[in-house]
Amino acid sequence: MSPAVADRRVFLVANTRREDAREVARDFCDALTRHGLTVRLFEDDVVELGLDPGAFDPPLELTSSVHDAAHGCELAVVLGGDGTLLRAAELTRASCTPLLGVNLGHVGFLAEVEHEDAESIIGAIVASRYSIEERLTLDVTVIHDKTVGFRTFALNEASVEKAARQRLIEVVVGIDGRPVSRWGCDGVVCATPTGSTAYGFSAGGPIIWPGVDALLVVPISAHALFARAMVVGPDSVIAVEVLDGSEVAGVLWCDGRRTVELPPGARVEVRRGDAPVRLVRLQEVSFTDRLVKKFGLPIEGWRGAAERRRRGPEGADA
Repeated sequence: MSPAVADRRVFLVANTRREDAREVARDFCDALTRHGLTVRLFEDDVVELGLDPGAFDPPLELTSSVHDAAHGCELAVVLGGDGTLLRAAELTRASCTPLLGVNLGHVGFLAEVEHEDAESIIGAIVASRYSIEERLTLDVTVIHDKTVGFRTFALNEASVEKAARQRLIEVVVGIDGRPVSRWGCDGVVCATPTGSTAYGFSAGGPIIWPGVDALLVVPISAHALFARAMVVGPDSVIAVEVLDGSEVAGVLWCDGRRTVELPPGARVEVRRGDAPVRLVRLQEVSFTDRLVKKFGLPIEGWRGAAERRRRGPEGADA
Protein backbone atom coordinates (compact mmCIF):
# COMPACT_ATOMS: atom_id res chain seq x y z
CA MET A 1 0.00 0.00 0.00
CA SER A 2 1.48 3.34 -1.03
CA PRO A 3 1.76 6.12 1.56
CA ALA A 4 -0.42 8.35 -0.61
CA VAL A 5 -3.28 5.84 -0.39
CA ALA A 6 -2.71 5.01 3.26
CA ASP A 7 -3.00 8.67 4.25
CA ARG A 8 -6.39 9.11 2.62
CA ARG A 9 -9.35 9.28 4.99
CA VAL A 10 -13.10 9.25 4.46
CA PHE A 11 -15.58 10.19 7.17
CA LEU A 12 -18.72 8.04 7.06
CA VAL A 13 -22.04 9.24 8.48
CA ALA A 14 -25.05 6.91 8.39
CA ASN A 15 -28.59 6.93 9.66
CA THR A 16 -28.00 3.89 11.85
CA ARG A 17 -31.66 3.75 12.87
CA ARG A 18 -32.40 2.24 9.46
CA GLU A 19 -31.42 -1.32 8.59
CA ASP A 20 -30.81 -0.49 4.92
CA ALA A 21 -28.42 2.31 5.93
CA ARG A 22 -26.58 -0.01 8.32
CA GLU A 23 -26.18 -2.60 5.58
CA VAL A 24 -24.89 -0.07 3.05
CA ALA A 25 -22.52 1.42 5.67
CA ARG A 26 -20.95 -1.99 6.35
CA ASP A 27 -20.51 -2.51 2.60
CA PHE A 28 -18.85 0.90 2.19
CA CYS A 29 -16.46 0.26 5.09
CA ASP A 30 -15.43 -3.05 3.53
CA ALA A 31 -15.01 -1.67 -0.01
CA LEU A 32 -13.15 1.52 0.92
CA THR A 33 -10.68 -0.21 3.23
CA ARG A 34 -10.03 -2.91 0.63
CA HIS A 35 -8.88 -0.07 -1.63
CA GLY A 36 -6.54 1.18 1.10
CA LEU A 37 -8.57 4.14 2.38
CA THR A 38 -9.07 4.72 6.09
CA VAL A 39 -12.70 5.06 7.15
CA ARG A 40 -13.53 7.20 10.18
CA LEU A 41 -16.79 6.72 12.10
CA PHE A 42 -18.32 7.75 15.38
CA GLU A 43 -17.72 5.26 18.16
CA ASP A 44 -21.46 4.88 18.73
CA ASP A 45 -22.04 4.18 15.04
CA VAL A 46 -19.44 1.41 15.03
CA VAL A 47 -21.35 -0.24 17.88
CA GLU A 48 -24.67 0.17 16.04
CA LEU A 49 -23.14 -1.33 12.92
CA GLY A 50 -21.68 -4.28 14.85
CA LEU A 51 -18.20 -3.76 13.38
CA ASP A 52 -14.79 -4.74 14.75
CA PRO A 53 -12.46 -1.84 13.86
CA GLY A 54 -9.39 -4.11 13.91
CA ALA A 55 -10.89 -6.53 11.41
CA PHE A 56 -10.27 -4.02 8.60
CA ASP A 57 -7.00 -3.13 6.87
CA PRO A 58 -6.41 -0.30 7.47
CA PRO A 59 -8.38 -0.43 10.74
CA LEU A 60 -11.45 1.74 11.15
CA GLU A 61 -10.69 5.07 12.79
CA LEU A 62 -13.01 6.04 15.64
CA THR A 63 -13.99 9.48 16.90
CA SER A 64 -16.28 10.83 19.60
CA SER A 65 -15.84 14.52 18.83
CA VAL A 66 -18.66 16.40 17.16
CA HIS A 67 -16.51 19.51 16.67
CA ASP A 68 -13.66 18.15 14.53
CA ALA A 69 -15.05 14.74 13.57
CA ALA A 70 -14.06 15.10 9.90
CA HIS A 71 -10.76 16.95 10.36
CA GLY A 72 -8.18 15.55 7.92
CA CYS A 73 -10.76 13.66 5.82
CA GLU A 74 -10.96 14.38 2.11
CA LEU A 75 -14.72 13.93 2.06
CA ALA A 76 -17.67 12.66 4.09
CA VAL A 77 -19.89 9.92 2.70
CA VAL A 78 -23.43 10.44 4.01
CA LEU A 79 -25.83 7.49 3.91
CA GLY A 80 -29.46 8.45 4.43
CA GLY A 81 -31.92 11.15 3.45
CA ASP A 82 -31.70 14.91 3.52
CA GLY A 83 -31.98 14.92 7.31
CA THR A 84 -28.82 12.86 7.62
CA LEU A 85 -26.99 15.17 5.23
CA LEU A 86 -28.06 18.21 7.25
CA ARG A 87 -26.66 16.49 10.34
CA ALA A 88 -23.41 15.85 8.45
CA ALA A 89 -23.27 19.53 7.47
CA GLU A 90 -23.17 20.38 11.19
CA LEU A 91 -20.42 17.84 11.87
CA THR A 92 -18.21 19.01 9.01
CA ARG A 93 -18.77 22.75 9.32
CA ALA A 94 -15.51 23.43 11.16
CA SER A 95 -13.39 21.42 8.71
CA CYS A 96 -15.30 22.41 5.52
CA THR A 97 -15.17 18.75 4.47
CA PRO A 98 -17.10 18.10 1.23
CA LEU A 99 -20.26 15.98 1.57
CA LEU A 100 -21.21 13.13 -0.75
CA GLY A 101 -24.87 12.31 -0.20
CA VAL A 102 -25.98 8.75 -0.96
CA ASN A 103 -29.76 8.71 -0.94
CA LEU A 104 -31.60 6.18 1.18
CA GLY A 105 -34.56 8.46 1.86
CA HIS A 106 -37.52 9.48 -0.26
CA VAL A 107 -36.91 12.62 -2.32
CA GLY A 108 -33.32 13.08 -1.15
CA PHE A 109 -32.87 16.40 -2.93
CA LEU A 110 -29.44 17.07 -1.42
CA ALA A 111 -28.09 13.63 -2.26
CA GLU A 112 -25.86 13.14 -5.27
CA VAL A 113 -26.53 9.47 -6.04
CA GLU A 114 -28.75 6.52 -5.13
CA HIS A 115 -27.32 3.70 -3.03
CA GLU A 116 -27.85 1.20 -5.87
CA ASP A 117 -24.85 2.86 -7.59
CA ALA A 118 -22.48 1.79 -4.78
CA GLU A 119 -19.86 0.25 -7.08
CA SER A 120 -19.49 3.38 -9.22
CA ILE A 121 -19.48 5.57 -6.10
CA ILE A 122 -16.61 3.59 -4.59
CA GLY A 123 -14.70 3.78 -7.87
CA ALA A 124 -15.12 7.54 -8.09
CA ILE A 125 -13.93 8.04 -4.50
CA VAL A 126 -10.88 5.83 -4.95
CA ALA A 127 -9.93 7.56 -8.20
CA SER A 128 -10.72 11.05 -6.77
CA ARG A 129 -13.03 11.46 -9.75
CA TYR A 130 -15.40 14.10 -8.50
CA SER A 131 -15.93 17.85 -8.36
CA ILE A 132 -16.98 20.18 -5.55
CA GLU A 133 -20.00 22.48 -5.63
CA GLU A 134 -20.35 25.23 -3.02
CA ARG A 135 -23.76 26.06 -1.57
CA LEU A 136 -24.66 29.32 0.11
CA THR A 137 -25.43 29.13 3.84
CA LEU A 138 -27.05 31.41 6.41
CA ASP A 139 -25.60 32.96 9.55
CA VAL A 140 -28.38 33.33 12.12
CA THR A 141 -28.31 35.56 15.21
CA VAL A 142 -30.92 35.97 17.96
CA ILE A 143 -30.94 39.28 19.82
CA HIS A 144 -33.05 40.03 22.91
CA ASP A 145 -32.78 43.02 25.24
CA LYS A 146 -29.90 44.28 23.05
CA THR A 147 -27.93 41.12 23.84
CA VAL A 148 -26.89 38.40 21.40
CA GLY A 149 -28.24 35.21 22.92
CA PHE A 150 -27.76 32.61 20.19
CA ARG A 151 -25.75 32.14 17.00
CA THR A 152 -25.91 29.31 14.52
CA PHE A 153 -25.97 28.57 10.79
CA ALA A 154 -28.31 26.92 8.29
CA LEU A 155 -27.90 25.25 4.94
CA ASN A 156 -31.61 25.09 4.08
CA GLU A 157 -33.50 27.60 6.17
CA ALA A 158 -34.05 29.46 9.40
CA SER A 159 -37.72 29.66 10.34
CA VAL A 160 -39.43 31.75 12.99
CA GLU A 161 -42.63 29.98 14.02
CA LYS A 162 -45.35 30.32 16.61
CA ALA A 163 -44.83 28.37 19.81
CA ALA A 164 -48.56 27.83 20.45
CA ARG A 165 -50.77 26.08 17.93
CA GLN A 166 -53.94 27.93 18.86
CA ARG A 167 -52.75 31.49 18.16
CA LEU A 168 -50.92 33.39 15.45
CA ILE A 169 -47.55 34.96 16.13
CA GLU A 170 -47.22 38.70 15.53
CA VAL A 171 -44.03 39.61 13.67
CA VAL A 172 -42.61 42.49 11.69
CA VAL A 173 -40.08 41.77 8.94
CA GLY A 174 -37.36 44.13 7.79
CA ILE A 175 -34.78 44.08 5.02
CA ASP A 176 -31.48 45.95 5.28
CA GLY A 177 -32.54 47.92 8.33
CA ARG A 178 -35.90 49.05 6.95
CA PRO A 179 -39.33 47.58 7.88
CA VAL A 180 -41.25 45.82 5.12
CA SER A 181 -44.44 44.44 6.63
CA ARG A 182 -46.14 43.26 9.80
CA TRP A 183 -47.89 39.91 9.82
CA GLY A 184 -50.07 37.84 12.06
CA CYS A 185 -48.96 34.43 10.80
CA ASP A 186 -47.86 30.90 11.56
CA GLY A 187 -44.27 31.90 10.88
CA VAL A 188 -41.66 33.17 8.43
CA VAL A 189 -39.13 31.07 6.51
CA CYS A 190 -35.76 32.57 5.54
CA ALA A 191 -34.16 30.21 3.05
CA THR A 192 -31.16 29.72 0.80
CA PRO A 193 -31.53 28.60 -2.84
CA THR A 194 -30.75 25.09 -1.54
CA GLY A 195 -33.60 25.40 0.96
CA SER A 196 -36.01 26.73 -1.64
CA THR A 197 -36.90 23.12 -2.52
CA ALA A 198 -37.49 22.24 1.15
CA TYR A 199 -39.57 24.14 3.74
CA GLY A 200 -39.68 27.27 1.59
CA PHE A 201 -41.26 25.28 -1.25
CA SER A 202 -43.80 23.68 1.11
CA ALA A 203 -44.74 27.16 2.36
CA GLY A 204 -45.47 28.33 -1.19
CA GLY A 205 -42.17 29.96 -2.08
CA PRO A 206 -40.45 29.83 -5.48
CA ILE A 207 -37.69 27.43 -6.43
CA ILE A 208 -34.36 29.20 -6.86
CA TRP A 209 -31.61 27.60 -8.91
CA PRO A 210 -28.45 26.98 -6.80
CA GLY A 211 -26.37 29.16 -9.11
CA VAL A 212 -28.42 32.21 -8.13
CA ASP A 213 -26.97 34.17 -5.21
CA ALA A 214 -30.07 35.21 -3.31
CA LEU A 215 -31.99 34.86 -0.07
CA LEU A 216 -35.66 33.93 0.18
CA VAL A 217 -38.32 35.16 2.62
CA VAL A 218 -41.61 33.23 2.76
CA PRO A 219 -44.46 34.08 5.17
CA ILE A 220 -46.44 31.07 6.41
CA SER A 221 -50.23 31.49 6.41
CA ALA A 222 -49.97 35.24 6.90
CA HIS A 223 -53.22 37.19 7.43
CA ALA A 224 -52.37 40.24 5.35
CA LEU A 225 -52.96 41.70 1.90
CA PHE A 226 -49.21 41.70 1.21
CA ALA A 227 -48.07 38.20 2.09
CA ARG A 228 -45.98 37.11 -0.85
CA ALA A 229 -42.59 35.43 -0.92
CA MET A 230 -39.70 37.83 -1.49
CA VAL A 231 -36.32 37.17 -3.10
CA VAL A 232 -33.60 39.55 -1.89
CA GLY A 233 -29.94 40.07 -2.67
CA PRO A 234 -27.24 37.83 -1.18
CA ASP A 235 -25.78 40.68 0.87
CA SER A 236 -29.10 41.72 2.38
CA VAL A 237 -29.83 41.31 6.09
CA ILE A 238 -33.26 39.89 6.91
CA ALA A 239 -34.72 40.70 10.33
CA VAL A 240 -37.76 39.02 11.88
CA GLU A 241 -38.95 40.58 15.14
CA VAL A 242 -41.49 39.01 17.48
CA LEU A 243 -43.54 42.03 18.51
CA ASP A 244 -43.33 43.13 22.12
CA GLY A 245 -47.09 43.03 22.43
CA SER A 246 -47.44 39.56 20.90
CA GLU A 247 -49.39 37.20 23.14
CA VAL A 248 -47.62 34.25 21.56
CA ALA A 249 -43.91 33.52 21.91
CA GLY A 250 -41.94 32.19 18.98
CA VAL A 251 -39.42 29.50 18.29
CA LEU A 252 -36.49 29.56 15.87
CA TRP A 253 -35.70 26.41 13.91
CA CYS A 254 -32.55 26.06 11.79
CA ASP A 255 -32.61 23.21 9.26
CA GLY A 256 -35.23 21.59 11.48
CA ARG A 257 -32.43 20.55 13.85
CA ARG A 258 -31.33 23.43 16.07
CA THR A 259 -33.90 25.41 17.99
CA VAL A 260 -34.22 28.23 20.52
CA GLU A 261 -37.23 29.96 22.10
CA LEU A 262 -38.06 33.53 21.07
CA PRO A 263 -39.84 35.62 23.72
CA PRO A 264 -41.82 38.70 22.65
CA GLY A 265 -39.32 41.38 21.69
CA ALA A 266 -36.75 38.94 20.33
CA ARG A 267 -35.16 39.71 16.97
CA VAL A 268 -33.72 37.18 14.52
CA GLU A 269 -31.19 38.42 11.98
CA VAL A 270 -30.36 36.30 8.95
CA ARG A 271 -27.54 37.01 6.53
CA ARG A 272 -25.33 35.16 4.09
CA GLY A 273 -22.95 32.79 5.86
CA ASP A 274 -19.19 33.24 5.78
CA ALA A 275 -18.56 29.56 5.04
CA PRO A 276 -20.44 27.65 2.32
CA VAL A 277 -21.31 23.97 2.52
CA ARG A 278 -19.40 21.96 -0.07
CA LEU A 279 -21.20 19.16 -1.91
CA VAL A 280 -19.46 16.42 -3.90
CA ARG A 281 -20.63 15.93 -7.46
CA LEU A 282 -19.76 12.72 -9.30
CA GLN A 283 -21.33 13.68 -12.59
CA GLU A 284 -22.42 16.77 -14.46
CA VAL A 285 -26.19 16.83 -14.06
CA SER A 286 -28.08 20.09 -14.43
CA PHE A 287 -30.27 21.30 -11.60
CA THR A 288 -33.18 21.27 -14.06
CA ASP A 289 -32.76 17.53 -14.66
CA ARG A 290 -32.38 16.93 -10.91
CA LEU A 291 -35.57 18.89 -10.25
CA VAL A 292 -37.51 16.90 -12.85
CA LYS A 293 -36.26 13.58 -11.48
CA LYS A 294 -36.77 14.30 -7.77
CA PHE A 295 -40.28 15.72 -8.16
CA GLY A 296 -41.30 13.39 -10.98
CA LEU A 297 -42.30 16.33 -13.19
CA PRO A 298 -44.10 15.58 -16.48
CA ILE A 299 -41.98 16.58 -19.48
CA GLU A 300 -43.62 14.57 -22.29
CA GLY A 301 -43.95 16.61 -25.47
CA TRP A 302 -40.78 18.63 -24.96
CA ARG A 303 -39.16 19.40 -28.33
CA GLY A 304 -36.00 21.27 -27.37
CA ALA A 305 -32.93 21.97 -29.47
CA ALA A 306 -31.33 18.56 -28.80
CA GLU A 307 -34.49 16.74 -29.85
CA ARG A 308 -34.81 18.84 -33.02
CA ARG A 309 -31.21 18.07 -33.96
CA ARG A 310 -31.82 14.34 -33.45
CA ARG A 311 -34.91 14.30 -35.64
CA GLY A 312 -33.44 16.44 -38.44
CA PRO A 313 -34.76 19.47 -40.33
CA GLU A 314 -37.84 17.70 -41.75
CA GLY A 315 -38.88 16.22 -38.41
CA ALA A 316 -37.93 12.67 -39.42
CA ASP A 317 -35.51 10.61 -37.33
CA ALA A 318 -31.95 11.40 -38.40
